[in-house]
Amino acid sequence: MINKIDTPRDHPSKPDNVYLYGTCVLDLFDPEAGMSALELMELEGITVHFPQAQTCCGQPAYTSGFPEEARAVAAKQIPLFEKDWPIVVPSGSCAGMMKHHWPKLFAEDPVLAPLANSISARVFELTEFLLNVAKVDWSKTKVSDKVVLHTSCSARREMNTHINANALLKQLKGIEVLEQDHESECCGFGGAFAIKHPEISAAMASDKVDALEATGANVMISADGACLLNINGTLEKRQSSLKGQHIATYLLSVTKDEK
Repeated sequence: MINKIDTPRDHPSKPDNVYLYGTCVLDLFDPEAGMSALELMELEGITVHFPQAQTCCGQPAYTSGFPEEARAVAAKQIPLFEKDWPIVVPSGSCAGMMKHHWPKLFAEDPVLAPLANSISARVFELTEFLLNVAKVDWSKTKVSDKVVLHTSCSARREMNTHINANALLKQLKGIEVLEQDHESECCGFGGAFAIKHPEISAAMASDKVDALEATGANVMISADGACLLNINGTLEKRQSSLKGQHIATYLLSVTKDEK
């Protein structure tokens, strides 16, 4: 089991400018979620900057046991965030990589170590940023959805995404946030795990979907695009009426008319 390594942190006041780190999964498979994250922050009066040269955070290589390859990928990202602005990441696992593991990757590099540490201090997963930095207030927003939340393993343990996402959702008037029976269990994606062990991954995804469907929710939400790929693939094979969406997409759809 991965130990939770996140610790309480001080949150800055709402900034005028932020960087958006869009993640490669959202860029390739769910760009709507990235645009939704951007618009949610713009609706709060924040100017969002998206460095066009950004690619992967290095997490796939890192978690597969290739630190040198991960370091080479991450090193290309570090110069993109030179201004002292928060870096908002609509993925708990990518945010965890940048916050907790980039400083380790570059600990022996006299040039990149201070830059990696600076980025680490400025990284916020999207729901943490909206809740604790932008301090959104959606208490007047009315919905009538039954929602079930799935949070990736690393997002839970490294970034407290399950806590922040639940707090945001519960601001919405009329929402019913349901708890699944397999709340803390992996969906089976696990980066390269799903490729190396497809049968085991499929069985884990099936168990997860069983738990999600059993809640009776009409909306399934996650803050991690990779998990959504795995879970939605299983839901589609079952021809289930339930479909998962990124939390940014859902929150924008129910709150944008309030602004």
